[in-house]
Amino acid sequence: MFDFLDSGQYDLLGAFWVTAQLALYSAIGSLIWGTALVAMRVSPVPIMRGFATSYVNLVRNTPLTVVLVACLLGLNQTMGITLGGDRSEGIGFRLAILGLVAYTGTFVCEALRSGINTVPAGQAEAARALGMSFTQVLTVVVLPQAFRAAVTPLANVLIALTKNTTVAAAIGAADAAFLMKEMIENEAQALFLVFGIFAFGFIVLTLPTGLLLGWAAKRLAVKR
Repeated sequence: MFDFLDSGQYDLLGAFWVTAQLALYSAIGSLIWGTALVAMRVSPVPIMRGFATSYVNLVRNTPLTVVLVACLLGLNQTMGITLGGDRSEGIGFRLAILGLVAYTGTFVCEALRSGINTVPAGQAEAARALGMSFTQVLTVVVLPQAFRAAVTPLANVLIALTKNTTVAAAIGAADAAFLMKEMIENEAQALFLVFGIFAFGFIVLTLPTGLLLGWAAKRLAVKR
């Protein structure tokens, strides 16, 4: 009944490897974009604050599926953007990373903003009194402490990102969720087994992240 698992018909490891790459690349991009957004949100420039606030409120409250489909229809099919690759090869993977970064970066921004709120205002004022610019105050004084204070919420964001990679199947990314859909259609008699395999696979992907970042949160906790 379960011969399909031994036949090599389905590349389970390959599908989960694609999911792991999606999560890794999207996490790196989200941390960079989220840091840029939080810098704009606390910037003294009104235009930058307005853009970052509007972007975060709009994208964070938009379903991820809509964001990914908008990347596919708007960027690829309408504007012909292929993100540096062949139009037919890997475009779903690259667009999925772009959409996940655009979406998850808003949650990273809010997590970091909560970390910034834990930094005593007197430290920033003292840095400015010493003649440091806004960029120096942010990068040298505020953000290092904000990252330490925001490790736990950032861990939650990254775990959610790993689970959100399943939505990438909607635009053709050949990840674990895409393979699961194919297996459910072809192996209906083993429905619960298929669900169990993929549930276990995502536990394997997310549990180490949670444990590692939980340990880091305790190690880097700011004692006040």
